[in-house]
Amino acid sequence: MSPCQLTAYTATSCLGQGLAAHRDALLADHSGLAPCTFETVRLDTWVGEVSGVDTVVLPSTLAHFDCRNNRLAALGLEADDFGDRVREATARHGRDRVGVFMGTSTSGILQTELAYRRRDAVSGALPADFDYRHTHNSFSLADYVRAHFGLEGMALVISTACSSSAKVFAAAARQLALGRIDAAVVGGVDSLCLTTLYGFASLGLTSARPCRPCDAERDGISIGEAAAFALLERASDRPPAGTVLLEGVGESSDAYHMSSPHPEGLGARLAMEAALRSAGLQAGDIDYINLHGTATPANDAAEGRAVAGLFGDRVPCSSTKGATGHTLGAAGGLEAVLCAIALTEGLLPGSPGTEALEPALPVDVVRRTRAATLRHVLSNSFGFGGSNCALVLGVAA
Repeated sequence: MSPCQLTAYTATSCLGQGLAAHRDALLADHSGLAPCTFETVRLDTWVGEVSGVDTVVLPSTLAHFDCRNNRLAALGLEADDFGDRVREATARHGRDRVGVFMGTSTSGILQTELAYRRRDAVSGALPADFDYRHTHNSFSLADYVRAHFGLEGMALVISTACSSSAKVFAAAARQLALGRIDAAVVGGVDSLCLTTLYGFASLGLTSARPCRPCDAERDGISIGEAAAFALLERASDRPPAGTVLLEGVGESSDAYHMSSPHPEGLGARLAMEAALRSAGLQAGDIDYINLHGTATPANDAAEGRAVAGLFGDRVPCSSTKGATGHTLGAAGGLEAVLCAIALTEGLLPGSPGTEALEPALPVDVVRRTRAATLRHVLSNSFGFGGSNCALVLGVAA
């Protein structure tokens, strides 16, 4: 593929708002996970909750979009002057030439959960002020981002569980290559809700302790929430040094099982191989892999086998979910931004929470952040049902 440049990017998670907070957390091997006190949830688990979401007030013209997910989006869109960079791109290209490509898993489902508490006692009808289209509906996220910036270009939402906001990079890159748009706001937002927390707990996938990716004693995920965004544009022939580039994308669908990966990581390997081909790189060119690394026994084992089969134990790997929690539909976007920080800051991110590595995982897991010179990195995102995506990011010399 022709490289795209990340003209701007930002992230908001339990680690804080903006790039500086995430860089500092990576350098300190800090985790933002805490015991769950969200809403009325009574579960023995840890979560990555973003502070300040409930105090966000949307402008009156956008009040119909009000829900936790869109408030989190609003909080993230204006961090690191990202909003100003989007407005500059809109002035360059035109409102109809900037696309919006968002990923989410549950969107604003919390708004529906809250509405159900207020059903009419006799008829069971939902309250009249409940606006499904602009809150719960998956497209409401892209619709809100479009309205936030006054954009008129193509817009879509991808909801493929935990690969959602990685796949939007691939979708946007294809439209840029076709010439249908000149810039794209890509990313993902997922917010805490009762459906997600109780749902994953019912599957036996949540841990009573902070998650420990690739650890011998790992026993489940810590759910988080996040908003992460990037502004993609076509890269020039000689982008300025330090420019972060989307160099390749790879997608696969192995459909092995609704909630479990292929035990040998077949779909994961297919996605990584496709990403390398797309970037015109070999396995030996990759300097770091951000693992999907959910900290469940089956997922980490399958991904470890896939990575080892393709890269051996040569490439340093880590999972940053021990710092942020598993942000589900926002994970791909968030981890792409963390990879961008790693490339520009010259560091190998550690794996907070990981102590005693699983001996059966034949990969080089970085437990503590350290300095390194990186040129090309790979970021993995794998979703329920075998929806897999891998991104290759690089930095211009």
